[in-house]
Amino acid sequence: MSIQPKIKTLKTFNDPVYGFITVDNPLIFKLIEHPHFQRLRRITQLGLTNLVYGGANHSRFQHAIGAMNLMRSAISTLRSKGIEISDEEEIGANAAILLHDIGHGPYSHALENTIVQGVNHESIGLQIMRNLNKEFDGALSLAIEIYTGKYPVQFLHQLVSSQLDTDRLDYLKRDSFFTGVSEGVIGSERIIKMLTVHNGNLAVEAKGIYSLEKFLIARRLMYWQVYLHKTVVSAEYLLMNILLRAKELIANGEELDASDSLRFLLKNEEAFDVSDSDVWLKHFLKLDDFDVLYSMKQWIDSEDKLISDMCKRLINRQLLKVKILDRPLADDQLNDLREKAAKKLNYGINDMSYLVFQNSLSNRAYSSGDESINILYKDGSSKDISEAASIFRFSSLEASESKHFVYFPEEISFQ
Repeated sequence: MSIQPKIKTLKTFNDPVYGFITVDNPLIFKLIEHPHFQRLRRITQLGLTNLVYGGANHSRFQHAIGAMNLMRSAISTLRSKGIEISDEEEIGANAAILLHDIGHGPYSHALENTIVQGVNHESIGLQIMRNLNKEFDGALSLAIEIYTGKYPVQFLHQLVSSQLDTDRLDYLKRDSFFTGVSEGVIGSERIIKMLTVHNGNLAVEAKGIYSLEKFLIARRLMYWQVYLHKTVVSAEYLLMNILLRAKELIANGEELDASDSLRFLLKNEEAFDVSDSDVWLKHFLKLDDFDVLYSMKQWIDSEDKLISDMCKRLINRQLLKVKILDRPLADDQLNDLREKAAKKLNYGINDMSYLVFQNSLSNRAYSSGDESINILYKDGSSKDISEAASIFRFSSLEASESKHFVYFPEEISFQ
């Protein structure tokens, strides 16, 4: 009887959601230990959501480790069903999901349209991965192919990015745990055990359909109850407007106390350019939530009344009021509200776009199409989940549900 060599555990994480997560691959260990990945400890997973749900202080670091844990479970399940996945492919998929959020900036999504204009965190993350690949002598080449969907084994990319990826399976369960919102609880273990591959694409065995239905319903509820909660969105827009005002002031030659890297990004209006990104990325990778929080605390004492006011409101949780509308306000209605606020707060009317504004938010739990979730039956046939689901009217989850909001200071009333 042959004795299997003992695998050395390089790192063990005690995760509150899954328990002990071990790391035994040297490349994965080095990636986790790298300063770029350690930065994710200082970036909250849910941005300013802790202003509504006090326990939502978990980090992008924890989420990435959790998603990698689910990737390992998924690969183990697929192998047990006879699907061939090489050791190199396993390492590549693990590295891809581990680094999928490496491009997030401070407070996660809240800053993608302010400090970082014209580019999303996925594009930034891909450039960071390419730089890491040079540093690691090409060891991440396969991971990058899987991440970008260029690797011919498509189900590996789908485990990283699709409507049923390990990213979503982790963040729904993790965010539900830390917010205490039980509507987001999903059976991720059950779903993973039901995974299979059909015609080269990820699929779910038919007996797992009810867990999938619960997953999609949970995602819809979590978006309105947590991710797009009106008070959370109010705080995030206030933060974005603070940074936009800071950019405006710096462009006008005014001095604002901020870290060197935050000041660099606030000064540079041009979009991130992957062909000449070294200096930009150097500053971006120095940023985390603490840079922005420190700056806002300093800007409370700014001579600019508007940025001081906005920072006080956010730091002290005196947020803008939010009213849900049946339809967006007409331009004259919004202007009337801004004039009312300007008079009450002694501001110029042009400043009121920072404190009185409106927007519409949309949420679709599922989209049939190229990234559809397929149900595989015992006879070898398959159906899109939208055709196979039975316990609810599935079209309601495919429909885009929109809500309209107007934001304004609590000092004025709005009927």
